[in-house]
Amino acid sequence: MSVYRSIVPRARSLASIPELSKEGRQRLKWFDYYHSHGDNARLTCRHFGISPQTFYRWKRRYDPFNLKTLENRSRRPKHLRQPTYSVELAEAVLRIREQYPRWGKDKLVILLRREGFTCSTSTVGRILKRLKDRGVLREPILNSISARRRQRQRPYAVRKPKEYVAKEPGDIVQVDTMDVRPLPGVVLKHFTARDIISRWDVVEVHTRATANTASSFIDALTFRMPFPIKAIQVDGGSEFQDVFEEECQRRGIKLFVLPPRSPKLNGHVERAHRTHTEEFYEVTDTSFDTAEVNKALMEWERVYNTVRPHQALDYLTPQEFLQCYQQDQRKEVMCH
Repeated sequence: MSVYRSIVPRARSLASIPELSKEGRQRLKWFDYYHSHGDNARLTCRHFGISPQTFYRWKRRYDPFNLKTLENRSRRPKHLRQPTYSVELAEAVLRIREQYPRWGKDKLVILLRREGFTCSTSTVGRILKRLKDRGVLREPILNSISARRRQRQRPYAVRKPKEYVAKEPGDIVQVDTMDVRPLPGVVLKHFTARDIISRWDVVEVHTRATANTASSFIDALTFRMPFPIKAIQVDGGSEFQDVFEEECQRRGIKLFVLPPRSPKLNGHVERAHRTHTEEFYEVTDTSFDTAEVNKALMEWERVYNTVRPHQALDYLTPQEFLQCYQQDQRKEVMCH
């Protein structure tokens, strides 16, 4: 005990004490506790919740004058397995890979077997890794020319921030289009806007889906939705760019654009498309003249928002849901 107390403070005062990792500092606490409690190993193990085998293993390693002994040791084996493949095979892999720099081990092994080499895919993979580690095989410098379609920079629309969560009607209104093909050669562009909180829908049909028609659809949204619209969420379609984006910015409406190929993030309006297809287009008898269809859609919109029970709203209509929501808001204000 006295020997430890005379040695450890001197060791701790050395200027060359290294910086310990989190695990090393924890092990140092073990031995501080161990020596301050009468060198009681069992008590130390119970206090820190470690096994005696673990404690004694580190006790054998611990040197008060070298705190690095409390760090984890490398587990790299002393004797490494030497490569079993031949130099000729390695040279053949290097030669073929340099000839075809974008081909992987699965293709290279086929070419090697054609040349008479007997090897496995994993062996070729190990050879490639070893060649790269030694710096013998270097990946080619790619040309700046790319055939991939580059994402267009949006002046106003942004990805929806993770911290932005819809809590009230109007916080996020999802807008999307779908093709309606009632007759051969006839294609109509159906616009749907859905508020994800109240499930209130606004629907319209046009002969074309352009930025101008999408921009005019914003007028229908602001007029026919019974609450202010704070944000609109759309996909990357061309109809939701240019004029549409400028109109959202002019009105002070946030515009969130989805990442490519992610319609599931607009799931509310995608589900609305199915409902309007099954419950309106498939059962409505019309000539599919744009003016006639829009007149019928206005009636269907009224039925959808004020008559049709919604399972997601506990079988309330969107109108009834909004009435209940407004009553709850008034009660909260009165309570405060």
